[in-house]
Amino acid sequence: MMGIEWLRPAAFLGSILYALIGVVIFWLCFVLIDKITPHDLWAEIVEKQNRALGMVVAAMCLGISIIVAAAIH
Repeated sequence: MMGIEWLRPAAFLGSILYALIGVVIFWLCFVLIDKITPHDLWAEIVEKQNRALGMVVAAMCLGISIIVAAAIH
């Protein structure tokens, strides 16, 4: 049965470990980009409701996510 192959403990724990590694790498990249930009991204997006910057950060997040997923895969 191919459907329950991912339920093996080794495969399941490996998936969880890679997911955690991916989230940590993504978070570190976001913090790094936040530090090298001239403004505080979070305050600019949440407090000032800057939608254009929100779209740019969303695109950046998707790009980082794709790179991390490709590296882990």
